[in-house]
Amino acid sequence: MCGIAGLIWKGGASSDIGTEMTQMLQALKHRGPDSTGFALYGKGEEGVRVLRFKVAEQEEMKTGFDIHKKAVERKEAVDARLLEMGAEITEKEDATEYAFRYHFKFDGDMTRLIDYIEDIDGVEILSVGKALELIKDLGDAAVVSDQYGLKGFQGTHAIGHTRMATESDVDIRSAHPYWAYPFNDVSVVHNGQLTNYWTNRRDLERRGHRFMSNCDSELIAVYIADRIDQGDELEDAMTRSIDKLDGVFTYLVATGTQLGMAKDVMGAKPMVLYESDEFVGLASEEVAIRSIFPREIDTWDPYQGEVKVWAA
Repeated sequence: MCGIAGLIWKGGASSDIGTEMTQMLQALKHRGPDSTGFALYGKGEEGVRVLRFKVAEQEEMKTGFDIHKKAVERKEAVDARLLEMGAEITEKEDATEYAFRYHFKFDGDMTRLIDYIEDIDGVEILSVGKALELIKDLGDAAVVSDQYGLKGFQGTHAIGHTRMATESDVDIRSAHPYWAYPFNDVSVVHNGQLTNYWTNRRDLERRGHRFMSNCDSELIAVYIADRIDQGDELEDAMTRSIDKLDGVFTYLVATGTQLGMAKDVMGAKPMVLYESDEFVGLASEEVAIRSIFPREIDTWDPYQGEVKVWAA
């Protein structure tokens, strides 16, 4: 079933989007109790990128000292490879025992750097971006938000996902959102199922793209980022996706400055939208939007095959 949500403050206004997205996703937890994910977009710092990565699954960390020792070793290996490639680490934060947040400066080949880090056994990069920070873990939104200290996160927009596992494991790797490797700041959440997933994935892999999971939501992220890389505007890339992707789907995509929504031509998967002069909120159910706007508001359902994009 799953639940998706998004919000954007127009005109670059900054808000506590960590708290706002937590409230929206907590209101949707009945749609997906297995895991929760956030893609939060901050203001960023000139010349600095934010790296979010993990070195183990949550369940692995509960099995004993050996796994904990491996986590320490893997983190140290990440440090060494960043320095070896000429990156300057400006800030480190231990988000959890197995998940970390780094700020770093780097002028070289980002794809090569990312690949070199992920060649370390057990290390998975969740996101690299100038504005994007991707956080996901097991549990509901309140649990994950508290665990990662998301309250007070200042930013312009965000998307999020509550997951009910149906076709893959209950683990962090299978949780949403997905970052579009190796592109800065592109992330996607999705409710639905793509029936031509493998055809499109093989096409993208032949063109040099790689996938971290077998989740069809990751395909959308990579497809959209690839179209942008080829010169499409976000709205054009999303419009193309309506014809390119078969199945039933509603998805939200975010870049460093924009938030977009798309529904397939059958419109089977729910989406509710609220828009004012300052703010846009979207979610699988109206209750999520009303969790941050308790006053009376007017919402509506986007049409089948509709694509909409907003700028921060």
